[in-house]
Amino acid sequence: MGVTDPAGPVMDRDEVDRALARLGAEHEAIETSLLALQDHAGRRLLEGAALTGTTRERWTSAEASITLLWAYFDTYTDALRSAREIRSRRRWSSREDLVELTELLRGESVTIAGSATATANAPTLSGPGRLSESFSLVTLVERMNELYASSLDMVVAADAVWSALPARIDLLAAELQRTRKLAHSVGVRPGEHPAGDDLERITHTLTALREQVVSDPLAYWLPTRGSSAPGGGRPDTTVYDREARALEDVRREIDAVLTVRQDAEQRLVRLRDVLSRADRTLAEARTARGEVLAKIAATEVPVVGGPPTVLQEQLATAAEYRRRGQWNRLSPLLESLEQRAEDELLRARESLTAVTAPLAVRAELRGRLDAYRAKVARHGLAEDPFLIERYDAARRMLWSAPCDLRVAEQAVLRYQHAVVELLGVPRAAQQRGPQDHRGEQ
Repeated sequence: MGVTDPAGPVMDRDEVDRALARLGAEHEAIETSLLALQDHAGRRLLEGAALTGTTRERWTSAEASITLLWAYFDTYTDALRSAREIRSRRRWSSREDLVELTELLRGESVTIAGSATATANAPTLSGPGRLSESFSLVTLVERMNELYASSLDMVVAADAVWSALPARIDLLAAELQRTRKLAHSVGVRPGEHPAGDDLERITHTLTALREQVVSDPLAYWLPTRGSSAPGGGRPDTTVYDREARALEDVRREIDAVLTVRQDAEQRLVRLRDVLSRADRTLAEARTARGEVLAKIAATEVPVVGGPPTVLQEQLATAAEYRRRGQWNRLSPLLESLEQRAEDELLRARESLTAVTAPLAVRAELRGRLDAYRAKVARHGLAEDPFLIERYDAARRMLWSAPCDLRVAEQAVLRYQHAVVELLGVPRAAQQRGPQDHRGEQ
């Protein structure tokens, strides 16, 4: 081991045999990997695709790297064959053989001579622009591993994007076409309905996305930080996911319009019924107002408005939309009409209540007067002249037309006080009104 040469100490026979065994195993592994890369579906797709952008730049470099890889491998194969031939000359290698083997196995004895086309786009250890490089076999293996890893990373990434995105885009595009046909059937079209505009935008976006994914898949690849494994990462589905959500929103809106188409007639019937009830209630309020003005004096009776013609016009418009099948226009109009019709019916009922309030007051006074008269009769005082006079005065006012409610109320209160004083009822009981003692003995 004391003898040395430029490659270092001369190897003995055992060291040579171990080195040849190791290099042989590496040769088989490298050959298997290169053949697998050659047959990789992603590499075949890259070779036949019209690439653009980042993918074109990286594939140009990867192609040169793969070409260089095979040149390295061929040289490595030749060097390993030469070393094996030298070792097989004799069972016990001479010193000259061992010196030659040491130089071949450890020294920079391998020279790679390539063309400008093969090396122009592939990174080299000695920098760009050189057409030949010298390596030791160990360095050559390391170099091949580097080139293989970078080439495989690019191929696997492109293949992963192509395997994931175009098929999903095609499925979404097919769903988009079905939704477009359904939207067209209910009148949801571009320029006429926001959902139609959304469908048009989604269509353009998906078409452009598919073209970009096919021509430049690496533009839609997100590598995993810190990962050294080839193809570490995942396809970038941000644009696809956004458009899928947008299509789902449109589909829900179309479903709502379809529901309108199915329920339109029933909803229109209900609307007509609600507006008809509102009109009848307003008519009743107007009639009641005339009655109140004729029967009640010295009171404020609110004016009753007429039915809103706008709602009837919009109802007619809704019916026309249904007849023409313009469901996208009918849907928001029906929702608005249903709310406004309910509000109109509530307004009509409030008008009727406000108009008939004086009649309700008169009815309450009449009821109170009769209740006190019945109480007087139960106590045997029905023939009392004073009470009869007070009762008749209050009754004339309440049953005369027009009735002055303020004066009539005072007359009822006078009769009530007279009954209370005559029967000796406490003031608290007087405020509560007459009690029904028909069950008392």
